[in-house]
Amino acid sequence: MELQIKAFYDQITGTITYTIYDEVGGHAAVIDPVLDYDPKSGRTKTHLADQVIEFVRQQQLTIVWILETHAHADHLSAARYLQTRLGGRIGIGEHITQVQTVFKKMFHLEADFAVNGSQFNYLFADNETFQVGHLTGRALFVPGHTPADMAYQFNDAVFVGDTLFMPDVGSARCDFPGGDAHTLYQSVQRLFALPPTTRLFMCHDYPPASRGAAWETTVAEQRANNIHLRDVISEAEFIRVRQARDATLEMPVLILPSVQVNIRAGDMPPPEDNGVSYLKIPLNLL
Repeated sequence: MELQIKAFYDQITGTITYTIYDEVGGHAAVIDPVLDYDPKSGRTKTHLADQVIEFVRQQQLTIVWILETHAHADHLSAARYLQTRLGGRIGIGEHITQVQTVFKKMFHLEADFAVNGSQFNYLFADNETFQVGHLTGRALFVPGHTPADMAYQFNDAVFVGDTLFMPDVGSARCDFPGGDAHTLYQSVQRLFALPPTTRLFMCHDYPPASRGAAWETTVAEQRANNIHLRDVISEAEFIRVRQARDATLEMPVLILPSVQVNIRAGDMPPPEDNGVSYLKIPLNLL
């Protein structure tokens, strides 16, 4: 059955959320949902997530999965919010446990915060297949940006998370805890080994001034034109350029709140005795 795709672009964080489905009135999955967050006030809103909900209801879809490609550092996840309103299981790659272990220590989280991935409903292994109605999905382990990144393939389309950006933007940074440029290069080569016409859907776009936001490309286009990873660029050259660029980058604006929420599958930290949830800011650590 033909894959149906609806994209929702969040201009503030440059994130693209996808709803993929088999047919109107059928079954669907949401990939990388965004929870709006104002770092100045500490307030969350659900503007983008509510657009997803409206679309799902208009198309009379049954949500089967809410899929995270990784624990994002640039936006908060709306996975739990969507689950409470639409149902479905929240899934992520099984290596999320490594990320949870690192950040539990970094943020000195509560003692009973589990680092076994149990906040999520399902942990995918590499090459594991799963169903979204008549569609068969496949989880692809593509670490490098973080040690836990997953891409999700449906038919001729792969949702690559932060493994790749559009060809004129290049690749994701590799300097977060557990990130590695060599590993990212190998993950990209796995994607580049797919048929040239395979469609690749980005999780982010940070477009230059010369064009608007875009999020769909192909393996052939990436191999020919990606400014960091086209075929004529060696692994050694990619690593040199990637590490040099990473050394100049500031931390993402939302990394501290995002990670604390996203390793909890979109839940806020448990409220304190006054009923308020708090996010921590570790000083002089990152």
